[in-house]
Amino acid sequence: MGRRAPEFRRPARRRLSNWIWWILGLFMAGGLVLFVLHHHHQDHSVLQVKDKGPKTMETTRGSLNLSQELLSSTSFARQLADQMTLSKAYVVIAKEHGNLQLAWELSSQIRNCQRLLSQSAVRGKPISLEEAHPIISRLARLIYKAQDLHYDISTTITTLKNHAQVLEERANAATVQSARFGQLAAEALPKGLHCLNIRLLEEWFNNEELRKLAETHRKSPRLTNTNLYHFCIFSDNVIATSVVLNSTVSNADHPQQLVFHIVTDDVNYRSMASWFLIHDCKGCAIEVQSIKEFGWLNSSYSPLLKQLSEPELQTYYYHDDSAYHEEETKFRNPKFVLMLNHLRFYIPEIYPSLERVVFLDDDVVVQKDLTQLFTLNLHGNVNGAVETCLESYHRFYKFLNFSNTLISAKFDPQACGWAFGVNVFDLIAWKKANITARYHYWQERNAQRMLWKTGTLPAGLLAFYGLVEPLDRRWHVVGLGYDLDIDDRLIQSAAVLHFSGNMKPWLKLAAGKYKHLWSRYVDVSSRSYLIDCILH
Repeated sequence: MGRRAPEFRRPARRRLSNWIWWILGLFMAGGLVLFVLHHHHQDHSVLQVKDKGPKTMETTRGSLNLSQELLSSTSFARQLADQMTLSKAYVVIAKEHGNLQLAWELSSQIRNCQRLLSQSAVRGKPISLEEAHPIISRLARLIYKAQDLHYDISTTITTLKNHAQVLEERANAATVQSARFGQLAAEALPKGLHCLNIRLLEEWFNNEELRKLAETHRKSPRLTNTNLYHFCIFSDNVIATSVVLNSTVSNADHPQQLVFHIVTDDVNYRSMASWFLIHDCKGCAIEVQSIKEFGWLNSSYSPLLKQLSEPELQTYYYHDDSAYHEEETKFRNPKFVLMLNHLRFYIPEIYPSLERVVFLDDDVVVQKDLTQLFTLNLHGNVNGAVETCLESYHRFYKFLNFSNTLISAKFDPQACGWAFGVNVFDLIAWKKANITARYHYWQERNAQRMLWKTGTLPAGLLAFYGLVEPLDRRWHVVGLGYDLDIDDRLIQSAAVLHFSGNMKPWLKLAAGKYKHLWSRYVDVSSRSYLIDCILH
């Protein structure tokens, strides 16, 4: 058979082989793509594992509880801690016996022990046998050596007891010294105030018109007018008294209706009188008297003055107190027996024509109008005061000695105490109840300080017992001289703020948190006086 012409030949086999090659090429390309993708996924997984590695290590590191290790009876940390405690005791004993070499070796191993415990806590892994064995062995040999030198457990206990006793005595001595220094700081008159008194005294002697004006003021009919509002202040501090007066008149609706009766000692009378004669206090009436003017107040009438004439009481309050403990030191402040502080028990005799007065301490600041106190119903009681008992705080047993039958037979130990500093006194009811005679009775019974330690409040609790009308707490907020945590809302709502305590606002040790409440009522001219005194 002859060959066909080229155009008549069949191309089927060639077409089929072409399609096979195309398919194989596609499979190879797809396989290559899959290989590349699979390799990239493996690399990404490795990176993720590497990233998570530090977190896993951190988790492992934090898994060690060092406290549990120290409490475990089988851990090396516990064994090291026990040996270290015993070694510290032997260091003290070795030093006492003059064995400085042993003390040095023990101290060195104690530092190694502390270093190993610190490293264990940082890395988060328990201490291994290899790490602990050298230190434990060396400490064991040193402890055995100490015991071999007769530093037995009995010696150790005795020595440590002696050290504890010595430290306790030092702590008590430091506490007593601190209390004494605080008391001295509170009693001391700042240089500026002393200088102010001298300047005012100079003004008194150089100004004859001032002395004549003082006599004129004494004859004012307003001083005995029972239709006016009468306040009494007993103080030897010019600046403090001026702040009380200035804050009272500044917050009064009608200051011209206020009358202030000030009594001071003979040393400060001229300075006090000069100040209030020079300064016009918004039209209020002011009377300044010296306690020396009260001739009836003598040792034959006042039990306190009679007791102060005795050498034993003078020694207790005015001489060396190095033999007394802290509890005694805080009660031995001479201000507690100053007659100026005890004048509050003689108010009806000082002002016989008055019917009601409001007594103010010289360390208070007035923030509201106090004239409403004169219209309060005291329900026949003598003394209107704010009670200070919260649960067991400031109840009678805190101030009085209830182991004495004279006290326990007549008074309730859980009776609520109250505060001097803002007191409304009904002088008519006072005279009927003969409060001054009550005060004298208890002051005589306390000649040996067996009923209470000192101060005016315990005597007041006894003298006014059953005759106190509780006032709203906002009339009188106490504690700004020692308590730094008084609620700000209570301070803002208070009619009177009392800087009771040693941190008086005119001293450098005053609480800065509260000082501005007092200093804003310091007269501008007194500031210039004080600045001039300090500069010169």
